[in-house]
Amino acid sequence: MVEQLPDDLDLDAVFQALAHPIRRAILEQVADGPENVSELAEPHDVSLAAVSKHLHVLEDAGLIDNRKDGRVRRCHLNAAPLSAAFGWLTRYRVFWEDRFDALAIHLVEDKE
Repeated sequence: MVEQLPDDLDLDAVFQALAHPIRRAILEQVADGPENVSELAEPHDVSLAAVSKHLHVLEDAGLIDNRKDGRVRRCHLNAAPLSAAFGWLTRYRVFWEDRFDALAIHLVEDKE
């Protein structure tokens, strides 16, 4: 029951991007709508250069897209990689739930 992932999706890159709290916060910001780099940097106590590096990691993972709007670069959420990561995690949630159910049945039977 191994589900194939899209060829261009790198789950390692997605999970690496999600591993940092600033990058997760940026994703939450762009989930509410497109924002420019200055808007994304505002709530964080880091330089614009640091935010730019975080944005590159998110872009490389396919989690955000950039679009030029005049002189301003706006970042948009691309939720497809998140959906694929959720699907991968869900398979293992089901796997462990089945194992715990079997263990619970075994323990009840063993008690009797």
